Amino acid sequence: LAADLKGISRMDSLEMILKAGNHEKSYSHEEKVALADQKNKKYQQLIKRLTPADILPGMEKLLNDLKSAGYQMSLASASKNAPGILKQLGISDYFKGIVDPATLHAGKPDPEIFVRAGEILGFRAEEMIGLEDAPAGIKSIKGAGQTALGIGPATKTAVPDLYFDNTAEVS
Repeated sequence: LAADLKGISRMDSLEMILKAGNHEKSYSHEEKVALADQKNKKYQQLIKRLTPADILPGMEKLLNDLKSAGYQMSLASASKNAPGILKQLGISDYFKGIVDPATLHAGKPDPEIFVRAGEILGFRAEEMIGLEDAPAGIKSIKGAGQTALGIGPATKTAVPDLYFDNTAEVS
């Protein structure tokens, strides 16, 4: 269940958790929204503690290497908190743009978010490589016609085009 929760919206993940516990009908829509809002407020408090020291192993080097080689990057995160996370980590400037998940018609595994990431850069699907640590994200990238790079064992089930066991290995 934990791997399935990655990369999807807050409400979709809450619905999955409630369903797994046979409680999907135990809460009204308003109660579910309140629970999701409470969780997000706690998460935002944790985000404020992030520093560049919290960048995942290997990712700062990868970003620097890509930037030095002239690659352009956009961010396709399901999290509305992504801009704040990038700012706290000190890596906002690496990205030409960020897809706003509030503007999407459907969340991952729908490909729309990765199509939009390509539009930000002005690239065709075959010119894009999407990095993901969640099966829903791999499915989304592949659905967008892009090359899917999976990071971590959970992504293997979605059969990425490229695979690395962890962030430190990605180059």
